[in-house]
Amino acid sequence: MNMDPFRTLVRTEGVRLYRDLPWRRTRDPYEIWLSEVMLQQTQVARVETRWAEWLDRFPSVFALAEAGTAEVLAAWQGMGYNRRALALKAAAEEVVRTYDGVFPTGVKELTALPGIGPATAQGIRSFAFDLPGVYLETNVRTVLLHHLFPDVPSVPDKELVPLVRATCPDGGACVLENASGAGDAHGLMGASSGNDAHGLTGGSADGGARDGASGPVRCDARGGKGGVGCVPARGGVSSGARGEARGEVNPFATPQDAQDTPRAWYYAMLDYGAYLKKTVPNPSRRAKAYTRQSRFEGSRRQKRAEIVRQLLDAQAHGEGRDLASLVTSLNALEQAAGRSAVERDLVSSILEDLAREGFCREQGGVWRIA
Repeated sequence: MNMDPFRTLVRTEGVRLYRDLPWRRTRDPYEIWLSEVMLQQTQVARVETRWAEWLDRFPSVFALAEAGTAEVLAAWQGMGYNRRALALKAAAEEVVRTYDGVFPTGVKELTALPGIGPATAQGIRSFAFDLPGVYLETNVRTVLLHHLFPDVPSVPDKELVPLVRATCPDGGACVLENASGAGDAHGLMGASSGNDAHGLTGGSADGGARDGASGPVRCDARGGKGGVGCVPARGGVSSGARGEARGEVNPFATPQDAQDTPRAWYYAMLDYGAYLKKTVPNPSRRAKAYTRQSRFEGSRRQKRAEIVRQLLDAQAHGEGRDLASLVTSLNALEQAAGRSAVERDLVSSILEDLAREGFCREQGGVWRIA
């Protein structure tokens, strides 16, 4: 099956449904990385506000690297998953220390940074540098499952990865200009605003013969044989119809025109996938990687978040908290919600976990943010 009709359909829908989101108006890898992390399991409207607030507070990777842990955690409050805030700071420190503040472009180098997985790495590569690769997250899964795996249950990512790679266009000769912010802001012709936005969860899987390039790459968009061959519903991808670049088999699709770039393609996949989830039974639930988020209220995660919040509040007043006071305040919250009292050992265990992860430290029986 020639994949050109599928690609044309997605690109057309991408133009129709395009959202002019603030992180789509930049090529700055720091700002794009921040949006990728924030969009994991957080509603887009909320991210629009918090993304801008974060950049006001930490306008560059240098500013984030130099900030204190308490300041970073305080800025992250309300976004959930406080580990991500610590990972952002740790990764910023590594980018400054190892790369003099310049983000690497290779998958290997990006995924070596704290908190950056394959999907986030490829998001940075595609949206900041227009580099091709496998960007597999929930909205991308939705489009592939809806069109290529109709009614097929429990589809593993290993069957989606070749399709993601084969439908992503080669990057073209635009990387250096795009990395510096020149050229079209979003890479879509005639784009108009629409609904929704990015996915609510991160993705998994990555790959591609050229995904590992460690510096800015000028891609050769020559393609010998037109569209990408594919047999849907677990048939795999035919290698015979793939284009060629520099005398080697090119694992990516031949661009249909000058606007057909990795950045524009994945925006189209994200926007079309978000639209499908609103208009048809969510296809992404048929992915083997799909998991329903566990209940937050009353969970250990909620207690962790509350302890961090209370320690931040105490630190803002130049104080710390002892174990007994934390147990008392947590008990009051639990009982107000109609739940049973919290065991002292549970609170102690959570504090030990938080200390081990770099959130806080104990000195003389008093706990403070690290």
